[in-house]
Amino acid sequence: MNRHKPLILVNALAALLLPIVPSAATSPQETNLEPFLGNPVLEAQDIFNGERFPNVVVALDGTVVATWGKQEVRVRRSRDGGQTWGAEIHVGAGIHAGGAIVDEKSGDILLFTHPKHPPTDGEHAPRTLFRSKDSGRSWEKSEATFKMDTNGYLPSLHMAEHGITLRHGEHAGRLVRPARIYRRSPERYSTAIFSNNGGQDWIPSSPLPIQGAGEGSLLELSDGQLVYTARRSYFAEGQEYLAQRHYVTSGDGGQTWQDPSLFKVIPDGPRYRGKQKQGSNYNGHFGMISGFVRLPIQGRDILLYSNADHDGHERVKMTVWASFDGGATWPVKRLVDGGMSAYSSLATGRPGTASEGKVFLQYEYGEGRQQYAGCRIARFNLSWVLEGEMTGDGKVPCWVTQG
Repeated sequence: MNRHKPLILVNALAALLLPIVPSAATSPQETNLEPFLGNPVLEAQDIFNGERFPNVVVALDGTVVATWGKQEVRVRRSRDGGQTWGAEIHVGAGIHAGGAIVDEKSGDILLFTHPKHPPTDGEHAPRTLFRSKDSGRSWEKSEATFKMDTNGYLPSLHMAEHGITLRHGEHAGRLVRPARIYRRSPERYSTAIFSNNGGQDWIPSSPLPIQGAGEGSLLELSDGQLVYTARRSYFAEGQEYLAQRHYVTSGDGGQTWQDPSLFKVIPDGPRYRGKQKQGSNYNGHFGMISGFVRLPIQGRDILLYSNADHDGHERVKMTVWASFDGGATWPVKRLVDGGMSAYSSLATGRPGTASEGKVFLQYEYGEGRQQYAGCRIARFNLSWVLEGEMTGDGKVPCWVTQG
């Protein structure tokens, strides 16, 4: 297979020189397949130094908003579809609590922080909600309430992929994002939180029926069903370690989760971290936060997933997998970066804007012996993914290759 090496772009243009993109009010939410095809393209550049925790979303006007930070949350914006990036915007002190959300009803972007890494054993981790009404240019603290779940815990928000606005069915307009309960294994679990009023009040879902789950990612299919994948960090003594990614589904807008299963060929990240006793050690299975997104193509469920693709314990080989049937099969994968690479986040461009037809992958990278040197963002199209390696799990359908 022909492989295109990432092009590291020069990051020099000032934000004032960037073009103005079309108004979001005139842009449809979904489009056809054509904008994601054409000549294969992969370009990448470094946008943050130091710290950790990537999360990328695309505002309604097409502005790509990359968020980052372990001690202070920072933002960078691209108004030309990821070609150039403006200066860093400092949002606030604290650890990036993951799960930024674009509210597709108001256009606001919501961003969450914790003062430190969330505590364990049921303690309530304080959180702050920041809101941007101008596509990530400025941020203000926003009042919000967070309710406890049915087990009496307040879900923590750190280490999760971005949330979504539901587009289909009776819950259209609802905001949903992954969350988790930090307790000692095996009591820890993943959940979600959702808001029906634009992020003012947040209600926990039922726990995911996967023991020891965390670091979740979710999306909505074209029929309104939600799919939630999660890293699994605990297997009971006597259980087989499973290297594949776990997932569950929801038919009620993220209130409850059912049907735990595995994606057969997509990994949970690096497989193992030494020989450790099952049922006792949290790091016995060493998965990671993954990117997980559906392309905004009307009536189709083309999904992309990102994670490190390595049989050992090293966090290397950032890779993207593609499904064309809503996750039933994942027939093709493509290596993005063969070096050190860890947590990742995926977002897709908005139809009718400068970001249309592009996919944005923000991920942690390392250099030399430094595991976490900073943050890199790659942009590519579906044509580039299609030139990747076949996995043996199904086939790429003819309607994709023929446009």
